[in-house]
Amino acid sequence: MSKKVVHTDKAPAAIGPYSQGVIANGMLFTAGQIALDPATAQVVSGGVAEQTVRVIQNLSAIFESAGTSWNNVVKTTVFLQDMRDFPAVNEVYARMIGESRPARSTVSVAGLPRGVLVEIEAIAIVDAK
Repeated sequence: MSKKVVHTDKAPAAIGPYSQGVIANGMLFTAGQIALDPATAQVVSGGVAEQTVRVIQNLSAIFESAGTSWNNVVKTTVFLQDMRDFPAVNEVYARMIGESRPARSTVSVAGLPRGVLVEIEAIAIVDAK
């Protein structure tokens, strides 16, 4: 089995003992991404829509670093602090990922790191080079 750690300065550095992503046997598994600005390591201002934009940008940066894209994402998991935010998150998600339609689960949680409103993790196929 081959395994490679993925890191990019275009996404927030890990805030714990984990990697932004790991490629194993041609699949990328990302850590959950929250709405941290990679330049400041601070949570972006605004509500759940603004946070979702930043989360998707962070995931996109990890995909780029790994040599993949939203077109190769097969599964995402969305964690929401409040399920009432689902429509706003869904609108941003649909707009930003385009025609990609990975399988997805959405889960309501009691809390998220740094008090954010949304966290998303993904699994993607990495193109052979």
